[in-house]
Amino acid sequence: MNFQLQEAIELLQRTPKTLENFLSGLSAGWLQCREGEGTWNATEVIEHLIEAEKTNWIPKLEIILQEHGDKTFPVFDRFSHLKEHSGETIEEKLRLFQELREQNLAKLNHLIGPETDFEWTGIHPAFGPVKLRELLSTWAVHDLTHIAQIVRVMAKRYKEDVGPWIEYLGILKK
Repeated sequence: MNFQLQEAIELLQRTPKTLENFLSGLSAGWLQCREGEGTWNATEVIEHLIEAEKTNWIPKLEIILQEHGDKTFPVFDRFSHLKEHSGETIEEKLRLFQELREQNLAKLNHLIGPETDFEWTGIHPAFGPVKLRELLSTWAVHDLTHIAQIVRVMAKRYKEDVGPWIEYLGILKK
């Protein structure tokens, strides 16, 4: 197994700044482009990441770490961000994501100690028993998944414009 808490934290700390550096100041054409019907644009991905920071990672972590009681996770609505439309700019959304991530990493550092057993489990409503190390690994890979998604969606905006160079652009062939 490759999971190392400090490595996961290194990645989780960098995601908000990475996205801020990549997305801040871009035109709506970049921020609102999609791969097709029912897909998310970059702004919607950031909204999804915000919702996950509010209701997904730390609440599940706390359930796993509790000594008694029901260890079943509440269902996470992966699409709830699509029901709300705030008038915030991408910069405001990215700032909120940064703030929430900093708060969550502080909670993580407070909750996880040297005696923490990363094999402790909670109950996922779809998967059944899941381990703490799996939750924390998933949090990090979730970030990478959505960074890759944003980059892929934005690249496809110019798919028809690159002409014959498409042969060298693997991101456009998927």
